[in-house]
Amino acid sequence: MTVSIKTSLSRDIADYSVITIGLLLYAVGFNCFLLPFEVATGGLAGAGAIIFYATGFWKVQYTYFLCNILLLVAAVKVMGWKFCVKTIFAVFMLTFLLSATESAMKFFYALNPEFFPNFNEHVRLPQLTDNAFMSTIFGAALCGVGIALVFGRGGSTGGTDIIATITNKYRDLSLGTVMMICDVLIITSSMLLPGANLVQLIYGYTTLLVTNLTLDYVYNSKRQSVQFLIISKKYEEIATAINIYHRGVTVLDATGWYTKQPTKVLMVLTRKNESNHIFAIIQSIDRQAFVSQTRAAAVFGDGFDTMRRMSVKNEKVQAALADSHHEEDNGKA
Repeated sequence: MTVSIKTSLSRDIADYSVITIGLLLYAVGFNCFLLPFEVATGGLAGAGAIIFYATGFWKVQYTYFLCNILLLVAAVKVMGWKFCVKTIFAVFMLTFLLSATESAMKFFYALNPEFFPNFNEHVRLPQLTDNAFMSTIFGAALCGVGIALVFGRGGSTGGTDIIATITNKYRDLSLGTVMMICDVLIITSSMLLPGANLVQLIYGYTTLLVTNLTLDYVYNSKRQSVQFLIISKKYEEIATAINIYHRGVTVLDATGWYTKQPTKVLMVLTRKNESNHIFAIIQSIDRQAFVSQTRAAAVFGDGFDTMRRMSVKNEKVQAALADSHHEEDNGKA
């Protein structure tokens, strides 16, 4: 019992530590690279930025925090308390980090103004570079990595992230795709600002693309699965070693067509980031083993992803399933 509590506590500490790092990356990307150039981004932070550009005094974190309070109600009902607790933590932490990074930028500017090429009087923030495009790309990439780290630990930065995570739970749509659909309207609304121009809109769309592509790449890279087919005379030793590594092994009967001799084939499904360890196990036992590795588009089951509950829309299939269940019930009776 004590070991279980310690393990759970260690996991929670690791989760919240990674979430905090992800939020810090997001805050740095947003406040240090995007906001000084008045780039319109997606999410509630982007909506808050547009309001800030329009008013000049209503800070991004104010809009972000207030709107998230409403969205958290939906998160509790759909995603459960565990998701909500991490989201509440993320909302408070990001609100703090947005203020902290803004203050840090102003502090360093006051300390050494020569280090910064320009200062935007409208948003009252210094610019780290005089290249708006490169600042947009780098800031968007930092935001994407930050969101991916938060999502990877079961958290959310709130806003459209909550909508994307809820949708991803029930539909086979990537987080980046859902967020892109939601965020396009926010970025497009920046054209309503006084003095808005097409260049700023293009920067906004560029930010959206880079953020979501980075998010999908970083987030899905940890979820990618691969399938191994292993042919070896020492299949029993290899299978036992892989099982010790807490991965299942299926032994298939096969026949070598050239030798006409029966043989065994091991089938292993594992995460992509565990591939090197599987190869190391195989090589340590049989360097002559024949190994095939292919990418699995999706793997559902224990230790992998959970299959989403989906309804069967075809009426003929529904009727066949109903008949099958009816026959099973009669057999049990």
